[in-house]
Amino acid sequence: MPVVRGKTIEPLFTAEQIAERNRDIAAKIAAGPTKDLLVIAVLKGSFIFAADLLRALHDTGLAPEVEFITLSSYGTGTVSQGVRIVKDIDSDVKDRDVLLIDDILESGRTLKFAKELLYERGARHVSLAVLLDKKVKRKEDLEADYVGFECPDYSSSAMAWMSPMRFASCLSSAW
Repeated sequence: MPVVRGKTIEPLFTAEQIAERNRDIAAKIAAGPTKDLLVIAVLKGSFIFAADLLRALHDTGLAPEVEFITLSSYGTGTVSQGVRIVKDIDSDVKDRDVLLIDDILESGRTLKFAKELLYERGARHVSLAVLLDKKVKRKEDLEADYVGFECPDYSSSAMAWMSPMRFASCLSSAW
């Protein structure tokens, strides 16, 4: 089991469970819509999930273009009041199907911002894939199209201070 800051962390999901969910999600994504598919991973948190999901998508026969976007929520204290683009994508999304990948859907503010931005830029369809869905924290009317796992609220204090690599080790010690 991983040890973070002197505490033993019980993994939420095994490597096998995560791999199986990625295969299931990839099969659903491959069923469409996938016209000129562009996958956009939200950095930094999604990079491990995005890599695993992209490998699973390739196993289904899809070879989408991949981009990265970095978004930052800002506001007072720990409450987000808005979202800004730190690093934007380079690709044109006009008339394309877009898959937006993030690690956690919590309040929904960041992914709602990104989804609306992509539609404003002319995306044909925007779908959301998240590894963890924390519905109890939702502030926006937003649901992911593809969800790895429902996330219990008790893990939020641990996730709040973890780097992506530490967070990944809490999902599975074998990841």
